Amino acid sequence: MRFRLIPRDESFYPLFAQQADYIASTARTLAALATNLPVAESAVKEVLDAERAGDQVTRQIREQLETSIVTPFDREDIQELSNHLDDVLDEMRAVADHLLMNKVKVLIPGVTDQLDLLVRAADANRELISRLPNLRDIGIVGDEIERLESEADGTYRRVVAELFGGDHEAMEVLRWKNIVEAIESAIDAIEDASDVVQAIGVKHS
Repeated sequence: MRFRLIPRDESFYPLFAQQADYIASTARTLAALATNLPVAESAVKEVLDAERAGDQVTRQIREQLETSIVTPFDREDIQELSNHLDDVLDEMRAVADHLLMNKVKVLIPGVTDQLDLLVRAADANRELISRLPNLRDIGIVGDEIERLESEADGTYRRVVAELFGGDHEAMEVLRWKNIVEAIESAIDAIEDASDVVQAIGVKHS
């Protein structure tokens, strides 16, 4: 065992875990919110509060990077992982904002499937982040996130095809285009975070 004069700063792990918890809980809030349209401002505020709390954690990670001497893995990877997790919350807030501002009253086909995949990807992300300290079996969870993202891509294409199929008014198409794109972007950001974790695993294997 290699002796370290200065121990590694382990305080990043609980901060990443906080980000992952906010993502998982917000995904569920968003899925529930979309089944009770039109959305209430109080429900959207719950998403907004989580996004702001996530921003605070992102700032804490940045500040910790400025003062930490020995980080558990590369500083660039820490910053990139934190940024991708923050992106997930940003996109979920965008979904909630669009639902509220556009006064959406009825879900279009396929959006429930998108949100279900977002919840499942967020849960897998939380599991992946919990494995950061030892990096054990991260490939298994990473493969599941990749599978969910691939399924989400197909669902997104199906929703967009239906949306532009001629059965919806132009304004409804514009409203929903922003929403389904934000859900897809949130899932993409989860996969981006997974890619960073797996890269960390390769570097430290």
